[in-house]
Amino acid sequence: MGQQHYIVHGRVQGVFYRQSTCKKAIQLGLTGWVRNLKDSTVEVWAVGEAQQLQLLESWLQVGPPAATVTEVVKTAFVDTAGYQDFSVR
Repeated sequence: MGQQHYIVHGRVQGVFYRQSTCKKAIQLGLTGWVRNLKDSTVEVWAVGEAQQLQLLESWLQVGPPAATVTEVVKTAFVDTAGYQDFSVR
């Protein structure tokens, strides 16, 4: 099991990015969360198998049809909370 933290830049708020990310993460069997940040970016924390995390990362770079992603920043971050599902915060 791995964990990954992302900050997504671009036109990613108000375009169903969080809901679409949640749906995709659940399809991939990941746990964690997604939320909007005050600086108009979206933050994603995902936990799961490396292959599924890579598939999510590829999806984050495109997002839902109305989004325009300009950058996805992957950061090293360790969260020991443990998640049972994937949710929108």
